[in-house]
Amino acid sequence: MNSLTDLDQHQRSQGRAQARFAVARGSTRLERLHQQGSAKLIVLPGPEAVFLNTSGGLTGGDRLELGLTLGSGARVTATTQTAERVYRAASGSAAISVGMELGAGAHLDWLPQETILFDRAAARRRTQITLAEGATCLMCESVVLGRAAMGERVHEAAFTDWRLVQRDGRPLHLEALTLDAARLAAGAAGLADARAFATLVLVAPDAGDALGRARAVSGADDVQAAATALPGRLVVRMMAADGWPLRRALMRVIRALRPGPLPRVWQM
Repeated sequence: MNSLTDLDQHQRSQGRAQARFAVARGSTRLERLHQQGSAKLIVLPGPEAVFLNTSGGLTGGDRLELGLTLGSGARVTATTQTAERVYRAASGSAAISVGMELGAGAHLDWLPQETILFDRAAARRRTQITLAEGATCLMCESVVLGRAAMGERVHEAAFTDWRLVQRDGRPLHLEALTLDAARLAAGAAGLADARAFATLVLVAPDAGDALGRARAVSGADDVQAAATALPGRLVVRMMAADGWPLRRALMRVIRALRPGPLPRVWQM
């Protein structure tokens, strides 16, 4: 017979997926792949690196580690197979680590699908993109507080989201988000009743040239948006009452900021 102590031990998911891409025979090719536990990586033509979490979501105590290394001149689009769900945590926090390293002249589009937080979710996410000389990137992160179609509301959460883009040890873009019960209850002083929000950051010498295009397509009747151009960087922020209008706006901005179609999994 199991003891109460045995019954209290919950199974935790752990996953790690890492890959290296390099230029060979004039095109970017997968050079090395490692995957372990619940984390998987599928490489589609393009190339597109699609991360999967086979556990179906995260809760307290789960660990997920995703990583890419791009050799000099490599160009890769990376995304996630579906939205990442962070469920109510009975104890502890989920930990998500994303690490990308780009060689000289490489380019990465890091375009994960949205993270959906459920009531009383607890998670810590750290994203770090390191650029070598001449490397550029487009980074997107979006968060949805519950599924409006299911009548879900998020009143309590413990979510921290730390993002850094750096070159030569110098931060190019750094932001830290913390969501807790107090901030969720802050109303207009916090998210102004928005249930979905996103940030896109383009780091490139000519990023400011895209400011007009970003502003032209980011706003809509149901989405509030603002775009700012700084030296070598363009930042677009959006928020909406629900995840679907935010996703449509994100798709418009991504199309305006990068050549070619959206990642295949975004279009399904």
